[in-house]
Amino acid sequence: MKTLQINTVYKFGSTGKIVSEIHHQLQKANQESFVIYGRGKTYSEKNVYKTSPDWEGKLQALYARVTGDFYGGAFYSTYKLIKRIKSISPNIVHIHLMNGNYVNNYKLLAFLAQNNYKTVVTLHAEINYTGVCEHAFDCEKWKTGCGNCPQVFKKYQSLFFDKTATEWKRKEKAYAKFKSLTLVSVSEWLQNRAKQSPMFSNRDFYIVGNGIDTKIYHPIITNSLKEKLGVNNEKIILHVTPSFNSIVKGGKHVIEIAKRLQNDNVKIIIVGFDGFDGEIPSNVITINHTNSQQELAQYYSLANITLLTSKLETFSMVCAESLSCGTPVIGFKAGAPEQIAIPEFSEFVENGNIDALEKVVRKWLDLEIDPQNVVEKVNGKYSTEKMFREYMSIYEKME
Repeated sequence: MKTLQINTVYKFGSTGKIVSEIHHQLQKANQESFVIYGRGKTYSEKNVYKTSPDWEGKLQALYARVTGDFYGGAFYSTYKLIKRIKSISPNIVHIHLMNGNYVNNYKLLAFLAQNNYKTVVTLHAEINYTGVCEHAFDCEKWKTGCGNCPQVFKKYQSLFFDKTATEWKRKEKAYAKFKSLTLVSVSEWLQNRAKQSPMFSNRDFYIVGNGIDTKIYHPIITNSLKEKLGVNNEKIILHVTPSFNSIVKGGKHVIEIAKRLQNDNVKIIIVGFDGFDGEIPSNVITINHTNSQQELAQYYSLANITLLTSKLETFSMVCAESLSCGTPVIGFKAGAPEQIAIPEFSEFVENGNIDALEKVVRKWLDLEIDPQNVVEKVNGKYSTEKMFREYMSIYEKME
C-alpha cells in the first residue's frame, strides 16, 4: 500500500505532528508513505515534499483578501502538488488541512475525483463544510449554503467581497464527484456536525481521535522547572494555548480567574502568551510559545489542574496532553473536550459562566490527585499508536 498525506504543515502544530507520526508509523510497518505540505521549514527527509514557496503563500494571502476567494488561487503551488501526486501515484490520498494559502482546494479535489483516487479527508475543524470558517459557532448557514457571513470581513479580513455562498457551492460540487471518499472526524461532536452537511450525505464516516506521543507526555519530575519559575509550595493552574490573545481561546477568562485568586496561594502559568489588552495580575506567569514537547510535558506535570477556556474545540490536544501527564482538566464546555476527557478527572461548566468556573477550580485545587491514578485511567486512550491502528484499519478497508 502506498499512502500520501497532504497537510498545511509538517512536524509543527497539532496536525503537523499527527501527519509526521502517521508517516513514520507507516514506514515502520513497511508501507510506502509520502507527505506533501505547504507551509513552514523545508525538511530533507525521505518522501517528504514541500510544494509551496513562501513567496506564493504571501501572494495568495493577499489574493484571498482582495478577491474573497480564500481557497482558490495558489496556481503555481497547486501545479507542483498535482505533479508530485502523479509521480507518486498513491493508492490512498489522506487530506488533513487545506487552508494556509498553499493549495487551490477545488483544483486538488477535482483532480483526485477525476482520477479516481481513494481519498480520506480528516475533519480537524469545520472548514471542510463551511464557506470559509474554521469554526461556525452558533451560525447554521453552512447547512444550507452560507452567504452573508458574520466572520468573513472581521476574522478573515476580506477587503471587498463575501463569496462564502460561492465557496460553499464549489466545495459541494467538488466533493460530489468522488466515487471513493471517506470522512474521518477527530471527535464525536465534530462528526455529528459534519453529518448534517448536505456535502457529505451517503458518505462513510469514522471517528479517530488525535494521538500524542505518550513517551513524552507522562508524569515527570519538575524540580528544575520549579526553580526556573521561582515557585515553591503554591498550587499551580496551567493554561496552554496557541494564541492567548485569540477570542476563540478565551484568555480573558483566565485573567478573571487569576484576579479572583490573587489572595490565595496560587500561581497561574500561561504557555502561549502573545499579549493581552489589559493588566496582568501578579499571580500570573507568562511564557511564550515553546517548541519543545518535553518542556511542555514538564509544565503539565508541574500543574495541579489545566484550565480550558475556549469557546469551541473540535478535539483539544491540551486536554489529551494534560491527562496523559496525570493532570486533571477543568474548563468550559466547548464541544469536544467534555466528550474526549476522562470523566473521573475532569469537570466542565457552561461556557462563559465565570462564577461556576471559579467554583470548580477551587474545588479541584483542594483535591489531592495522584498523577499515576489519572494515567492508569487514561490507559493509552490518546496514544499515537492507537490513532495509527485506527487509520490503518480505514486504509485497509478502502483498498
